[in-house]
Amino acid sequence: MEQRILGFITKYIAGAFYIPRIQVMDVVEVLILTFLIYRVILWIKNTKAWMLLKGILVLAAFILVAAIFRMNTILYLAKNSVTVMATAAIIVFQPELRRALEKLGERKLLASVLPFEPGKEKVRFSGSTRENIVEAAFAMGKAKTGALIVVEREIQLTEYAATGIHMDCLLSSQVLLNIFEHNTPLHDGAIIVRGNRIVSATCYLPLSNNMGISKELGTRHRAAIGMSEVSDALVIVVSEETGAVSVAQGGSIFWGITEEELRSRLVLAQEKKESRSAVSGWKVAEWWKGRRKDEKKTDK
Repeated sequence: MEQRILGFITKYIAGAFYIPRIQVMDVVEVLILTFLIYRVILWIKNTKAWMLLKGILVLAAFILVAAIFRMNTILYLAKNSVTVMATAAIIVFQPELRRALEKLGERKLLASVLPFEPGKEKVRFSGSTRENIVEAAFAMGKAKTGALIVVEREIQLTEYAATGIHMDCLLSSQVLLNIFEHNTPLHDGAIIVRGNRIVSATCYLPLSNNMGISKELGTRHRAAIGMSEVSDALVIVVSEETGAVSVAQGGSIFWGITEEELRSRLVLAQEKKESRSAVSGWKVAEWWKGRRKDEKKTDK
């Protein structure tokens, strides 16, 4: 009898203080899940999906309260609405889900594992194209001529190019100045640059729904931010009101940059294998200078 009691106590203590064996793959799984959850939260934080997610959390809390107090009617309706709610969530989050899949397909995420398009050039456009964009942007800034230039990178912008007028001409500073000149047929809207050529003009771009954007930003700048949210393109904006040159990328806008800063940004966009550290350093430098705090009222 005493042996049975002693054995029971031993098993109880062993179970209470049981330490599971942690393998290497367990640690890897935890790290992967942590990274994915962090990236998802960071991804939806500044989009309308964040507000929708908060609404879903409120609804989940309401269902939890109903379960605690055994509100059977509400639980029955919630149980039979799961399929409909899942379908509705897919429809509502369609733009965000599409962007997430595009992110997964971007070559810079898989370049270290899978060899994409071997043998192609290492740059997207030439140095002369880069200098022509810089020259034209600041020439239009001095003349206070509004402009919106979208430089295509990994994600092709065919659907947005289709909204404008097909051009397919070699890019030069003179062509850019003529396109955005006041009262010309092509000055309204954006142009899309692919490689060394302008593929389309007067293109319509999606406006950003980010609630954190300054209310002083005009439609042209909101379109630039919106385009940078749905693609990896580098978008250059020239303010018609102030003449300031800005750059939008990754959902952020950097207002009033210099020629050298624009040139550096284009160099990064020019290379097919972009340096993450260089991008991060450029963003930190811009934030440190407080350019976003100095935003002025821009054109409508």
